[in-house]
Amino acid sequence: MPVTALIEYGTASPEVRAVYDDIMATRKTDWINNFWKALANDPPTLRRTWESIKQLMAAGALDPLTKEMVYLAVSAANGCDYCIASHTAGARRAGMSEAMRGELLAVVGMACQTNALANAYQVPVDERFRDPA
Repeated sequence: MPVTALIEYGTASPEVRAVYDDIMATRKTDWINNFWKALANDPPTLRRTWESIKQLMAAGALDPLTKEMVYLAVSAANGCDYCIASHTAGARRAGMSEAMRGELLAVVGMACQTNALANAYQVPVDERFRDPA
């Protein structure tokens, strides 16, 4: 049983419905997923988060597949089951193959392992790795 109520379209306030309508129009879909329904409990958070996601995930210097795979990698590193599922689906829609997914998750696992080792050993950063700017 979820701790947070999920706000369905039919019971949503006009403010929430406006965000839901924008989500559906932008994503060219006829449904709202549970993440947005949970955030709808606080309409300012729903709107702010949607506006940020919409801007960041739009076409830019990075292609949509890369953005979804980065999101998936961070979600896996953070252990967010919901985001792993959501962004795996998004990455698949954008063209990620199972081989790409496997390799991505292997890199994430290795990065988590080596990050933990570097932190545990308190390894100082090599000067040549520092950004000269």
